[in-house]
Amino acid sequence: MKAVEAARFGDPTVLTVVDLPDPTPGPGEIAIDVTHAAVGLIDVFLRQGLYKDQPGLPQPPFVPGLEVAGTVRELGPGAAGFAVGEHVVTFSATGAGGYASIFVGSQDLVVSTEGYGIDPAVAVAVVPNAAMAYLAFANVARLAPGESVLIHGALGGFAAAFPGIAHQLGAARVVGTVRPGKLGPAAVTKLPYDQIVDSSRLPEVLAGEKFDVIIDPVGGAVRTHSIDLLAPAGRLILAGNASGEWGHQIDSNRLWFGGLTVSGFNAGAYIPTHLPEIRPAAEAALKAVAAGLGETEIDVLPFDEAVTAHQRMESRSLNGRIVLTPNARS
Repeated sequence: MKAVEAARFGDPTVLTVVDLPDPTPGPGEIAIDVTHAAVGLIDVFLRQGLYKDQPGLPQPPFVPGLEVAGTVRELGPGAAGFAVGEHVVTFSATGAGGYASIFVGSQDLVVSTEGYGIDPAVAVAVVPNAAMAYLAFANVARLAPGESVLIHGALGGFAAAFPGIAHQLGAARVVGTVRPGKLGPAAVTKLPYDQIVDSSRLPEVLAGEKFDVIIDPVGGAVRTHSIDLLAPAGRLILAGNASGEWGHQIDSNRLWFGGLTVSGFNAGAYIPTHLPEIRPAAEAALKAVAAGLGETEIDVLPFDEAVTAHQRMESRSLNGRIVLTPNARS
């Protein structure tokens, strides 16, 4: 099979296209002929070696890639509920393996997209993140109809799936924040936000408005501002640390005084112990995406341009997502 491999930890140039043996599915696994693989910030962090000391995470040489879309190639022993050739989307339990023409993963994490009319590039770019958004809102934050939501990094590949799910669950108001220079009419109207504001002007830019639930995949200064922006008994969901500020801390006494809740949401830690929740979350995500609630900018590049894709991710200038395909650019 054709794959993009990280030969060692380092900058984007460590990524090269290689030929590897075709994998076969084991018990309870499904082999997928990959048409599209999404590029995420977690792929960048793993390639850089940021998590190299974390048990269970990939070590070089490895094939990056968390999310894939394609068609079922082969069912492993005991795998059921899918047909060869069926269009599916899935994500890797190990956080790697997606940048390949064949991906093998657990059937528990595979979701059929048949009947939804969703382009596979859109499916891989949005559906897994929308499923994570559903889990974060419905099962962790316990978002109730009529509540208000604030989403940091609003136009990024991960956060872009959250406003649609928030509206699907009945949120009364959904506001997003972005870094200076990322505001623009096209981006603002593409996703179902009620308002998007400059994160460098928090909290003043929101003129005293408070929120019941805040999603923070950014960290750093915006995490500090999030405490100021929570309504009484509000919930802050820590969903990432794109800022790279690993030493940031929160004043626990402020949480106590405001009756606030702070929860970490990491798919790698959450999903293995909550497998029965995956299917309902994926179904909600498919419905939201099919209804146009997850529309975001998508740029499709061939595997040969994986280095460029990672360079663009590192620049943090991207709105939306980059998706890789095994096929050469036409």
